Amino acid sequence: MKCYKIAMIAWMGIFLPILVQASIRITDTRVNGLVNPCGTDSEGKVVFSWILASDQAETMQTAYQIAVHCKGTKVWETGKVNSDNSIAVPFEGTLKPDSEYSWTLQVWDNHGNVSEEYTSTWQTGIRTADWKAQWITASDTILPAYFRKSKSISKEVKKATAYVTSHGVYEAFVNGKRVGNYEFTPGWTSYNKRLQYQAYDITDMLQKGKNTFAATVSPGWYSGGMNSGNPEHRYKFGKDVSLLMQVHIEYANGSKECIITDKNWECCVPGKDATAKAGGITFANVYDGQTIDARLIDPNWATAEARTVWSKAKVIDIPKGHLIATVNEPVKAYAPIQSQKLIITPKGEKVIDFGQNIVGWERVKLSGKKGTQIRITHAEVLDKDGNFYTENMRAAKTTSTFILNGDETETFEPRHTFYGFRYIKIEGLEGELRLEDFEAIPICSGFDRIGEFSSSNPIINQLQHNIEWGFWGNFVDVPTDCPQRDERLGWTGDAQVFFRTASFLGKVDNFFNKWLSDLKADQRHDGRVPRIIPDTYSNGDY
Repeated sequence: MKCYKIAMIAWMGIFLPILVQASIRITDTRVNGLVNPCGTDSEGKVVFSWILASDQAETMQTAYQIAVHCKGTKVWETGKVNSDNSIAVPFEGTLKPDSEYSWTLQVWDNHGNVSEEYTSTWQTGIRTADWKAQWITASDTILPAYFRKSKSISKEVKKATAYVTSHGVYEAFVNGKRVGNYEFTPGWTSYNKRLQYQAYDITDMLQKGKNTFAATVSPGWYSGGMNSGNPEHRYKFGKDVSLLMQVHIEYANGSKECIITDKNWECCVPGKDATAKAGGITFANVYDGQTIDARLIDPNWATAEARTVWSKAKVIDIPKGHLIATVNEPVKAYAPIQSQKLIITPKGEKVIDFGQNIVGWERVKLSGKKGTQIRITHAEVLDKDGNFYTENMRAAKTTSTFILNGDETETFEPRHTFYGFRYIKIEGLEGELRLEDFEAIPICSGFDRIGEFSSSNPIINQLQHNIEWGFWGNFVDVPTDCPQRDERLGWTGDAQVFFRTASFLGKVDNFFNKWLSDLKADQRHDGRVPRIIPDTYSNGDY
């Protein structure tokens, strides 16, 4: 037995270091703080970051090596660099626009271990001069609009990228399927100086034969009248609802094609033309809510099977020099919250309580006669008597309106607006309400949530819970003062006070990088900083 123990100790002394060496690994690789981003600035700064993980205690990085390739050709490398830095290591090569890059990383640690090579990718966006698309609009009114164009493809597609932006908030579609999972793109910036575009890899969405490219655009922050104060300043950025879309296709035989928005696109405005059918959105406003008329929905509107006759889009002359690649994580929708209880108020109102104040919207299942109009109003609190209370919303209507088509069950989700609410009041729905038919969908900018705190004190834990939900609800592309009434603006004072807490709870470096770039763009010539960023005041006088 004694000899056996000695042999085991000797075996461990030989092989255990080998097992330890195998534990070093690379995780969380990022380019400009993003995971495998598509559409980074091709003329700006590129930096690499990563995390070294190990099962062995007191492990530190001592060196790294990066090699960058484009289409199989090495375009830049660091060689082995003796450094413990793994944050914002700069790329010092030259980038091409609209190109996919891969970077291979290897690291060494203080125990003499070396990791396996780890490869990640990113894709550059396009330059101002590369935009061939034209801005198109559908109407002179500030109403949601739909756009589409069909194009036949006969060759095998190797790579396809869609570049999209809008005056308003958009959703893009290819062959009836939604492109990406972001909300409220292109985000809120100082639009007349900095307008973001997004890039999407749509290679797998294309097919041989006819392909349909489509989008819906609602006023959003751009032309939705965002302001707190003088009504004359409510439409500082513009009063158009417009789309700019460009699709780059590279075929397997090496040829290329570019599909652009132009006068050959079709469009319709269901809120203006009562016979126009598309996605059913007839009204959308950040403050006032959204109207969806299910009678005006054509489920095939964004496909080659569409039968509804539309009008020709109108080309408008808008400069493109202020278009920029997206630098932050766009807004995303998160896991739904189920309704908690039904309340019949002293006034007889039908109210549903979700048990938690959130920022987002509702998802509901409804049934009823064709043409039935259902109104859902949103509130944070009930009044002292237990009745539905919206006076604190000021002029914001915060109302979803759904018009039924008469189908057995219809699902509605107003995703071109958002509300700050815990309670919803339902009007116009006959019969009993079923709690399982009502969900709340929280939204927030899509950065990582990294910081946590808990204690043995339930009151302090509840306070922390409130802080976290307040943080998520007020970080919807810009750091807002409040998410519910007719304001929701990027007050600089609020952001300054909350910055340290925000950086503990979330990975907000890209979020603030984008917002502070707008602050710089809106800064006065004499050095003054506006109270609100993006600045919604026309003349800057306070």
